[in-house]
Amino acid sequence: MPKEHANWSPYDNNGGTCVAIAGADYCVIAADTRMSTGYSILTREYSKICKLADKSFMASSGFQADVKALQKVLSSRHLIYQHQHNKQMSCPAMAQLLSNTLYYKRFFPYYAFNVLGGLDSEGKGCVFTYDAVGSYERVGYSAQGSGATLITPFLDNQLKSPSPLLLPAKDAVTPLSEAEAIDLVKTCFSSATERDIYTGDSVEIIILNANGVRSESEQLRRD
Repeated sequence: MPKEHANWSPYDNNGGTCVAIAGADYCVIAADTRMSTGYSILTREYSKICKLADKSFMASSGFQADVKALQKVLSSRHLIYQHQHNKQMSCPAMAQLLSNTLYYKRFFPYYAFNVLGGLDSEGKGCVFTYDAVGSYERVGYSAQGSGATLITPFLDNQLKSPSPLLLPAKDAVTPLSEAEAIDLVKTCFSSATERDIYTGDSVEIIILNANGVRSESEQLRRD
């Protein structure tokens, strides 16, 4: 008797691209709003950015059902932390929590590729980049998702992040002003949309600085 559902998988890849840039006193987190499966667009207005704390935002691509499950776990653990410590988690603490949560599920991972951005306790921008099983690193900028292979070389060229192997260690922040970083992110997405069918429609941009949080959006190609 032939096997049915032999090619069934518990995962899907809904595409999309996420980018984050950390500056001396700001952080920019951005993601496109297209959600796809195969050659079909499921929606053109899906936000891939989640607020985890006042100074921590996570952008995620991959399997959006797993992303939603991950966001719920992080939200509940952050709520417990607030009850126990009477304060919100800092962005580096949230980064460690996200790493632990992903690693705990390493034998049946969340199919989610995350970038966490925010401000640390000194008010400096911080960006943490992850793989699916919780390995993470603090960097000056990062890209994840279907357009990451197109955007990362461009960011390397424009920002020239110092090697983590250099001693003494240098701050992982970019030399750009906030306005320049926002323009660079818009350029990244405009370029990636031309070559990646899973990135498009519009880009949502979250900007964190000492004055608080604000958001911007820009239209991308819709085809």
